[in-house]
Amino acid sequence: MAAMIDLNTLTVHARWLPAGSFFIWGTRANGGVWDAMELKNILFAWHQPSFYGTFLDTAEWSQKEGLTLPALDALDYFCEPAHAQHIKLQWDHETSALLHSAPAIKDALLGGQFMPDFTKWKHGQLGWKLKLGPDTPEAEEPIVQEWMAQLIPEWVEQDGSMKESLRQLEMEYPKLLRENAPHDTWMDEEDWLVSIGWQTDAAPYRSCLQLVEPQQGAYWQLRFILQNRANPDAVFVVNELGEPQEDLALPEGWTPERLTKDIAKWVRIVPWLRPEESGGIRTKLTSDEAWDFLAEDSLRLIEAGYTIYLPSWWERIRRWRPRLKARLKSSAGSGTSLFGLEQLMQFDWKIAVGDMELSEEEFRQLLTEKRKLVQLRGAWIQLDPTQLAKIEKAMKQVEKKRGLSFRDVLELHLLGPLSDDEELELERSLPIEVELNGQLEEMMELLTHAKRIPAVTPPDTFQGSLRPYQLDGISWLYFLRQTGLGGCLADDMGLGKTIQWITYLLLVKQQSNSAQPSLLICPTSVLGNWQKELQRFAPMLKVHLHYGPTRAHGKKFAESCEGMDLVLTSYTLAHLDESDLSSVEWDSICLDEAQNIKNAYTKQAQSIRQLSGNHRIAMTGTPIENRLTELWSIFDFLNPGYLGSLRDFTQRYAVALEKTQDPELIGRVQRLIRPFLLRRVKNDPNIQLDLPEKNEYKTFVSLTSEQAMLYESQVQNLLERVDKLSPMERRGHILASLTKLKQVCNHPSLLLKEDTSRPWQNRSNKVERLLEMVQELRQEGDRCLIFTQFVETGLLLQHIFRQELDADVPFLHGGTPRSVREEMIEQFQDVNDTGHSGIFLLSLRAGGIGLNLTAANHVFHFDRWWNPAVENQATDRAFRIGQTRHVQVHKFVTLGTLEERIDEMIERKQGMSEQIVGSGENWITELSTDDLREMFMLRSEWVEA
Repeated sequence: MAAMIDLNTLTVHARWLPAGSFFIWGTRANGGVWDAMELKNILFAWHQPSFYGTFLDTAEWSQKEGLTLPALDALDYFCEPAHAQHIKLQWDHETSALLHSAPAIKDALLGGQFMPDFTKWKHGQLGWKLKLGPDTPEAEEPIVQEWMAQLIPEWVEQDGSMKESLRQLEMEYPKLLRENAPHDTWMDEEDWLVSIGWQTDAAPYRSCLQLVEPQQGAYWQLRFILQNRANPDAVFVVNELGEPQEDLALPEGWTPERLTKDIAKWVRIVPWLRPEESGGIRTKLTSDEAWDFLAEDSLRLIEAGYTIYLPSWWERIRRWRPRLKARLKSSAGSGTSLFGLEQLMQFDWKIAVGDMELSEEEFRQLLTEKRKLVQLRGAWIQLDPTQLAKIEKAMKQVEKKRGLSFRDVLELHLLGPLSDDEELELERSLPIEVELNGQLEEMMELLTHAKRIPAVTPPDTFQGSLRPYQLDGISWLYFLRQTGLGGCLADDMGLGKTIQWITYLLLVKQQSNSAQPSLLICPTSVLGNWQKELQRFAPMLKVHLHYGPTRAHGKKFAESCEGMDLVLTSYTLAHLDESDLSSVEWDSICLDEAQNIKNAYTKQAQSIRQLSGNHRIAMTGTPIENRLTELWSIFDFLNPGYLGSLRDFTQRYAVALEKTQDPELIGRVQRLIRPFLLRRVKNDPNIQLDLPEKNEYKTFVSLTSEQAMLYESQVQNLLERVDKLSPMERRGHILASLTKLKQVCNHPSLLLKEDTSRPWQNRSNKVERLLEMVQELRQEGDRCLIFTQFVETGLLLQHIFRQELDADVPFLHGGTPRSVREEMIEQFQDVNDTGHSGIFLLSLRAGGIGLNLTAANHVFHFDRWWNPAVENQATDRAFRIGQTRHVQVHKFVTLGTLEERIDEMIERKQGMSEQIVGSGENWITELSTDDLREMFMLRSEWVEA
């Protein structure tokens, strides 16, 4: 009768996993595999450290279920297995080896009986080995060896004092980390352990080398020095045999065998020191060999743990790098008129090494001799061949270009002197320093704002007044024009970039005899604003608007520009009408809201950069919105090529800054752009002291073609019916039409009753302009109130801000419950709430009175209530006691519509405005039909193509 198979017999197996833990599984007598949960309950039934197996994970490996046991946990378990007793347990060969070796391993770890593994280190690994006695043969098993390789580092990491000692050891003896060390440097394991600091050298002295500079002959000398370990000041100069050169006796116990062993090691570390004809070490070195020893080989010996005596001057000069200087001749840069970035400079070459300057002739002589260490004018200097090759290459580059351009000189001057350890080719295009002459020194001070630019006198043709900082801006623009350089006026919104450029334009017209017109490119939404501002401040300028379906092309375009001082057009047309705009040589080209060309790859940006003009200006409050490459795009328009190619700029600055935010790299970019960017902010004390407490601005926008069609349809409907109605019906019809016309001016979807799923983009210049301005002020950390008469408009804007700005914007209107209203106000007023959008939408009736909203310093009247008192009351929600910042009020006006007519009427009769419009808009209902036609009729020149 066959014997019964005991299915409850459990055989335990273990395999080491690369992840750093054991995989444990169990098999039955018939070959079946135990369930992982059963296995856990059996093997760890009494194992308290793992909370009886609860902390262990189950896993699958090689199509088997089992448990994972980390290296440290395994040490505790295999030292004292804590399994259930009711199961017959067997251990396979691997687990048996682990069980038998674990106690010895633990004792060795507790006793600190482990060391770095020299054999593994020679094979490029940082490993460890334990000092186990001969009674543990199981320790040689592969699974035990793999376990110990992981176990020892984890043990060291867990032991606080041991961990700190190892970290200190790694810092003091980098050879332990073996990355760049040759594996044949050390003669044996004991030598290696001493070198890395793991073991102490028992010898009473150490062997040292000294490099001695030549006195009379041409050779450098290597001398042998024995240094007393107990008293480092006690040194003995000896020969290769360890014999003192002077009639001195070495201390007792100092035998020459140690020096002989060290010499053998030195020539292994620095093989070229071995003489060809015999053993020992070379003691006479040529100048080039001495340089190699100083620059490289002495460091290898020091890293191996030896003391090397070098000439005292070496530490001072070893970091010196030859620096190429261009000394500009006095005839260069003698004037500023139309200087330009490509103007070539005349100069003389100088090569500086430390404090010593060499002439070009001396430098070329040294290149010919190819010497690395030179004693010149009583001092030693080192000439790194790599650095010399870079300098020679740079000189050839400049000669190939026929000299240095002003662009080169400017970049080199702004980035400052090269540091001795700077990677030349990484940070700048040429490893050159420049020495400016007097005229260029003064120009640089003006460009970098170190010296105030002489103020210009505003022309009499300017119809307005200028604040001091605005006059500074105009003077700066005019100075750049004289030097042939473009500039970016980057003042905060509301500081008057518009009138600064208008005054500049008038000044240019007064000072020059140019018959060429200037070109202004701006967003469609501000074309009307520009035309209005030009009419107000510079009515004598001849302005041509290149816009709309009837705009001229080809020869007619050129004819339309003749005799004009300024041509206005939009960014969209700059691309569509590129051939027309490129056919004219412009006196100056100005980009308003220049962030519109921030993407250098768009056809619009590329078309604008192709335009030709004598002077280029960009205006924007946000020269950088998201990425540094946006700044490059603006600067490449202003001064083409100044910041190099986009690829070069991206690699040199943009990528690095987006990863590291390195302040040194940020400083370099700031120094490069400073001459061409003028930035003033509202919180600048010099600016604030000069500003009034409240500034009001009008923002003029045009209708899109869709808006124009709807607008005209409403006007025709009004005029066709108005004379057929009773007086009461007539008043109602006019007010209803007025509401619809205002809705059209705001956005077509309001009149069409569309839901928010319909696209809203590019259908209202008023909405687009509001979004641009809100984005800009939020980047400046400002907050704003936006008033509208219509709840539907507020809901639409709320949806747009959520979609475009990813911001939840509160909207206070007549239907807002009191508790919600108070919560909205409290949250908006909390300036420390960084999660708030900084935007507050309010209906004019519900939010125009009785609120304190001093957290806002911008107020927008998106659609106008033609009662100045009502608007002022709304503005005063922000402009009141408690307001610490200057308030800017923005009033939107849609050109060619009733909004513009009423705005003109209020401007003409400002003194009587309260009498005329004091009762709201009801006065419009009393106008005659002809007056209504005149007021409401659309002026088609303001309709978008």
